[in-house]
Amino acid sequence: MAGPLDRKTLEAAATWYVQLNATPPTEAEHQAWRTWLGESVANAQAWARVEKLQRQLGALPQDVALPTLAGVRARRRAVLKTLGILLAVGATGWTAGELAPTDAWLAAHRTAKGQRSSLRLEDGSQLELNTDSAVDIAYDDTLRRVYLRRGEILIETATDPAGRPFVVHTREGSVRALGTRFSVRSEHGRSEVGVMQHAVEVRPLLQPAAVLRLDAGQQVDFDSRRFSSPTALNASSDAWTQGMLTVIEWRLADFLAELGRYRPGYLRCADAVAGLRLSGAFRLDDTDLILENLGASLPIRVRYLTRYWVQVEPA
Repeated sequence: MAGPLDRKTLEAAATWYVQLNATPPTEAEHQAWRTWLGESVANAQAWARVEKLQRQLGALPQDVALPTLAGVRARRRAVLKTLGILLAVGATGWTAGELAPTDAWLAAHRTAKGQRSSLRLEDGSQLELNTDSAVDIAYDDTLRRVYLRRGEILIETATDPAGRPFVVHTREGSVRALGTRFSVRSEHGRSEVGVMQHAVEVRPLLQPAAVLRLDAGQQVDFDSRRFSSPTALNASSDAWTQGMLTVIEWRLADFLAELGRYRPGYLRCADAVAGLRLSGAFRLDDTDLILENLGASLPIRVRYLTRYWVQVEPA
């Protein structure tokens, strides 16, 4: 169990958090961060607290895109916000086995919450990154590999003159394209795959001989050992590529959980209103406006404890 962490160590962790999120970090910054992380057990414990809060609560501020030194004051405010949250949590520690993997932080291509990005790969394939996602690309003479470290991507593969297979790897397994357009999402120990065109082959990490062919119009989720039965693909599953979230008769709790992926902070739904149903198409570029409209159309109240901590309650 980790011991109490002093303010100086937590402030250093908060500073690194802001720096790594402010702009795409350079290799020198990556190396400096790795050096700091390995200097002491306390540094590793402080970083574990940052990552666990980010992963479980989503409570750390992420609007810290400060590309120049002119933003030094705003950057300092972001550090103090993050530090305040870390101190408020208290001195609860985590074991070494709970330390979050750092490969998502070091990925070559990343998006913050609320951001999307498009990549044209060297073979002409098109890759779309959804909110809060991270990928690495690794092409060689025999394979075209994409490593989804976190989040969600949509890929439209191009024909490769060399005939190299195209494979997406997640923590839970792999997805091999069979000339196709498909999406992959990885979070909370599970991966989800949806096929828009042609087909893919899905293999759980610890059961590579268990291969599932998934055809256009199907989706499936899987962990490292097994996959579920395929189901019909939601027709609007790729609406996020156009900045939209389209739902039909969703529970409010499920809708807010999905909306929370696109905004920094913690978005909580009270049990008393969790079962309310809603349908509609929502633009994701203004999640506060979505919440305001929900408050006008449903018997709920949206209460902002802070900018980063929002509760949806009965009206």
